[in-house]
Amino acid sequence: MPSPALFREARDRSRDVLRVLRLVWQASRSWTILWGALLLLQGLLPVATVYLTKRLVDGISGIVGVGLSGEILRPVLLPAALIGAALLLREVLTGAISYVRLAQSELVQDHAKALIHRQSGSIDLEYFETPAYHDEMARATQQAQTRSVSVLESVGALAQNTVTLVAMAALLLTYGLWLPLALLLSTLPALLIVVQHQQRHHHWWETTTEQRRWAEYYDLVLTIRHFAAELRIFGLNRHFAEAYKKIRRELRDGHLRLVRRQSTARFLAGLFAFLFTGAAMAWMVWRLAQGTATLGDLALFYAAFNQGQALMRTLLSSVGQLYGDALFMRHLFSFLAVRSRMREVVSAVAPPRALAYGIEIRDVSFRYPGSQQLALKGLDLEIPAGRIVAIVGPNGAGKSTLIKLLCRFYDPEAGSVRIDGVDLREMDQDELWRRMTVLFQDFVNYAGTVAESITMGDLFSGHSRERIEEAARVGGALDVVERLPRGFDTVLGKQFQGGMDLSGGQFQRVALARTFYRDAPLVLLDEPTSYMDSWAEGVWLDQFCEAMRGRTAVIVTHRFTTAMRADIIYVLDRGRVAECGSHRELLAQHGLYARSWNAQTRAGRHREPSLSDAPPSPILAV
Repeated sequence: MPSPALFREARDRSRDVLRVLRLVWQASRSWTILWGALLLLQGLLPVATVYLTKRLVDGISGIVGVGLSGEILRPVLLPAALIGAALLLREVLTGAISYVRLAQSELVQDHAKALIHRQSGSIDLEYFETPAYHDEMARATQQAQTRSVSVLESVGALAQNTVTLVAMAALLLTYGLWLPLALLLSTLPALLIVVQHQQRHHHWWETTTEQRRWAEYYDLVLTIRHFAAELRIFGLNRHFAEAYKKIRRELRDGHLRLVRRQSTARFLAGLFAFLFTGAAMAWMVWRLAQGTATLGDLALFYAAFNQGQALMRTLLSSVGQLYGDALFMRHLFSFLAVRSRMREVVSAVAPPRALAYGIEIRDVSFRYPGSQQLALKGLDLEIPAGRIVAIVGPNGAGKSTLIKLLCRFYDPEAGSVRIDGVDLREMDQDELWRRMTVLFQDFVNYAGTVAESITMGDLFSGHSRERIEEAARVGGALDVVERLPRGFDTVLGKQFQGGMDLSGGQFQRVALARTFYRDAPLVLLDEPTSYMDSWAEGVWLDQFCEAMRGRTAVIVTHRFTTAMRADIIYVLDRGRVAECGSHRELLAQHGLYARSWNAQTRAGRHREPSLSDAPPSPILAV
């Protein structure tokens, strides 16, 4: 007797199949209706062919030794013509179903990918920073498209073969009630083998997700330009190639072991079915010898039983395949079920269009998911409206973390972040993001023209060449663009035809231009001058300070020459504010800031003078 666990497993997989079918229906309703009609028609054709074959054989038996005439040939010609028509119709239906299924599969794949893209854009940022995300995303993206189409094909085969099998069983019932049961029994071992193999394959695939991701990583390292120079200098090609081969060998061996076990079991199941077929055919020959069956009956029985058995194997194989597909599709639905905690606001407050008072950070503590160490510990600071505030400090002090909290990519573990007295957690997140513009430390280099890359900063307000040029000027990118062969229409990125690469500093200026293309009241910049030389930094800072009039800006920086232009400088150390004041006030405190300033300026005086020393650009590296 089947166990309750087996029933629960079957129920869960059935639900997954229904979810996939809903996905197919949402993606291609009209094509699905046409597909169903064609499958029904194609499912009836084999039965009609078998029945017409009996009529043809009986007709031929009746004219043997009689002679030929139109009247005598009529019982033979009509079934033969109908069989020919059925065969021709089968070819037409096969081509039509193939075309319809291709159209369906394209729509379903695009629909599944759109769901993944939409979900990726709505889940919390912290989910991206866990190994679980990468595993789940790999499982979802690797299988969502192919498995959704496989479910479609399995359901189609199941529907078509069920129609054919029911009609075949009706033909066989005239010879004995036990024959349909014999068909089922002869193919049950094949079903058990397929289901067991799908379970084992899914378990292997699920447990090797991280190994397959490592293989993809090694392949990426060996094949893309970003790693090419370092691989050559340090002689790393062989190291990564061997690592890739080692993982692929382990994966390949595991997969082949599964296939060998399945092939052996499948052979035994086929042998079992062959014995059943032999016994049934011997029974029918015995009837023919007894005179209780005709040659036409024998032909019909052979075709019906043989095709019925093949159909049963195909049918049960489709059930097993469907079961396996449902196991894999579970990961897509699991990924799509992830919900954002950050967007759960009952009655969201609209953020201010312009800051009236500023930002308050009160007793904020925060640690990244999965980390035991606090990145911020009881942090307190204020960012007055309309002022430029610099955040400085050693690596790991919590500077970039503060930017992420201001963007509300995370919520603090304790304390609050408030804009004009309203907690960020009470604000509409999308509207909050539209009220700020950000340059991240690991800024993105978008492929496309320079103009397109800049307008990525504010697609909502449309494309304006005048605004693009102004943003490029404020971002310090205008002189870079003017030297490009096609100016703002130059394609960036060598991965596309006609594309050009820029230096790190030039790409940073384009990213800054993108940041300033959005006219937002709050500007957040994380290391905006890290790639700039001293001269370019000085020019850019003048333009920046002018552009920030009436706006609130927060700059995370290691450079004194950038920090000293701010109205207020906060020095962070170990997640807390260690010092606060203007550049002159901090030098007078003789603390961390002053010690770092003095160390850097002394180092600058003892170096041999060079062009890069004018004007000096000391780096804050406490």
